[in-house]
Amino acid sequence: MNAEKYFQIIAEKLQLYVWQVENAVRLFNDGATIPFISRYRKEMTGSMDEVTLLTVRDEYTRLGELDKRRESIIRSIEEQGKMTPELRRKLEEVLTLSELEDIYLPYRPKRRTRATISREKGLEPLAEIVFRQERDNPDDLAEDFISESVPAVEEALAGAGDIIAEWISENEDARKALRKIYEKEAIIHSSVIKGKEKEGIKYSDYFDWSELLSKCPSHRYLAMRRGEKEGFLRISIAPDESKVIRLLERLFIKKNNRSSELVREAIGDSWKRLLSPSLENEFKNIARERAEDVAIKVFADNLRQLLLAPPLGEKNVLAIDPGYRTGCKVVCLDRQGNLLHNETIYPHPPQNQTALSVKKIVTLVNSYKIEAIAIGNGTASRETEELIRWIKFDRDIQVFVVSEAGASVYSASKVAREEFPDYDVTVRGAISIGRRLMDPLAELVKIEPGSIGVGQYQHDVDQTKLQNVLDDVVISCVNAVGVELNTASSHLLTYVSGLGPQLAKNIIEYRTKNGPFKSRQELLNVKRMGEKAFEQCAGFLRIRGAENPLDASAVHPESYYIVEKMASDLGVKVVDLIQNEELRKKININDYVTEKTGLPTLMDIMNELARPGRDPRMKIKEFRFADIHSIEDVKEGMIVPGIVTNVTKFGVFVDIGVKQDGLIHISNLRKEFVKDPSDVVKLHQHIMVKVLSVDLERKRIQLSLKDVSPEK
Repeated sequence: MNAEKYFQIIAEKLQLYVWQVENAVRLFNDGATIPFISRYRKEMTGSMDEVTLLTVRDEYTRLGELDKRRESIIRSIEEQGKMTPELRRKLEEVLTLSELEDIYLPYRPKRRTRATISREKGLEPLAEIVFRQERDNPDDLAEDFISESVPAVEEALAGAGDIIAEWISENEDARKALRKIYEKEAIIHSSVIKGKEKEGIKYSDYFDWSELLSKCPSHRYLAMRRGEKEGFLRISIAPDESKVIRLLERLFIKKNNRSSELVREAIGDSWKRLLSPSLENEFKNIARERAEDVAIKVFADNLRQLLLAPPLGEKNVLAIDPGYRTGCKVVCLDRQGNLLHNETIYPHPPQNQTALSVKKIVTLVNSYKIEAIAIGNGTASRETEELIRWIKFDRDIQVFVVSEAGASVYSASKVAREEFPDYDVTVRGAISIGRRLMDPLAELVKIEPGSIGVGQYQHDVDQTKLQNVLDDVVISCVNAVGVELNTASSHLLTYVSGLGPQLAKNIIEYRTKNGPFKSRQELLNVKRMGEKAFEQCAGFLRIRGAENPLDASAVHPESYYIVEKMASDLGVKVVDLIQNEELRKKININDYVTEKTGLPTLMDIMNELARPGRDPRMKIKEFRFADIHSIEDVKEGMIVPGIVTNVTKFGVFVDIGVKQDGLIHISNLRKEFVKDPSDVVKLHQHIMVKVLSVDLERKRIQLSLKDVSPEK
């Protein structure tokens, strides 16, 4: 299938123009990244957003993989000498892998089946006669096929039935019709494996569970699948057998005679032995892929919200990784996140050095001109937060509780060892907590996304697929925010459009040797930085204080001449356009439309001039828990503040200040029906919740957002 045909198929499926798809694919093939295309090639794609571009890319890849399989199948059939013009046409026209495999099924090299054994015995001509159902009594004819290997009529007819059963199972129309039944009516049933009731008690909800497969939500399917994988559950997927048999009989029973009766028997055998296991396996895989796609999307959406969490910005921060016996590790960071000081205090049991700890904190706050304090949300977090809030500082100090998710992974990672080779994991962990407060994105990109744990069943899905999607999210977020060229870490630079590990490392080496970059143009002096890489990355890298003010903005260097022309036409400097709104109002952007630069790009330029280098993230807010510290303090009916820690398809987990997160089931998010919890709340959102119930034995807290304002 040629590329033009691909473009047409994708355009039709996504309701786009063919030229949009064609241009997007050509940009991909030229090495352009999705953030670059979305931001700086709007005229070429009709302003496609990143989601659409991702879909175009994935569809183009899928069609390419389909073609590889198509070529392999065509080659296999040709080698068998069975290719016909009609068969080739059918193979070249199909657009799904299942249709392609259905056509190939009769030609696929097989292991030795009951049907192949019967063919070896010379029974295929008998099967053909029976299948046509023209002979009222094939028993007489079967006598002609008796031989040393087929000693009786019954065996001859049974062998013919095996061949017919295989033909039925390989029939393209039959499989298509059965798929429709499976899609609409298949029931998924899970049952406990005998003797595993006690051991698999956590899966008790699924010991005898049935529902329409089409209605089974992703989290439930993945939970049942995990139970099956661990050896506690048995899962089956099947439609009503009587309906299936009736459908197959309509397709294959042509008369009402002895031959028809034999075909009817072959239908039953084909269904039980061949079709049912094959289609069950196929639909188990389809259900798994759909469930995984939903789970991956949940993780990706949560990760995006986490990465784009509001930053504190450049402030002197004191960060605390709290603990009891081992103490609280304290670090002081400057406005760029550099470590200035570290030590350990022991304000909690068993040491209880509260007074000394308070004195040390006050001294550090004063000595390092601390403006905000970050406290990890792990062990002893609440006690540490209370202690800090109790201290009377001589200035306003903002106090934040920061998620530690993945911090231990970072602390022991190669990245952390390279950054802080002279410090142990506890110091690195505290530094990470402080830096997360200052800039969550810059710090979290150092951690494998899968270790952050903001999803559902992320360990049960295709890990390669998950990693690819999460990498796309990280790249999208990094480029949406933009990166400070002169302060960014090598790890952060890696995710900038057009760069990667080697160029990121070369940029750091150049910066270390030559000092801060003075202009974007200077990037071309970096080893291995070619014109193509520069084109891809330049617009996403910021240089504050550069001689050219546009170097601190998202205006791409390729468009500087446009801004310079605007300034020249008004008789002012570029910096005047940035600083003076009245001057910008005098610009008629239609005057600057060219064949290459259209209104979308010009609108982006004007928006950027109004707020150069603007950060798309929201402003950070302080948060305080209620006066509860353990699950025993939580009582039914309480209305308390909480922070959303995870959003899944079945509900929302909320930290209300005790060790166990509470759950708002999807049915308790709003009075009206909620299809997706992410439509109601976002990760790290501050909300007020009502306690519905507390199960002390199972350590579970049920919460509700109904009748409570969603915003704190």
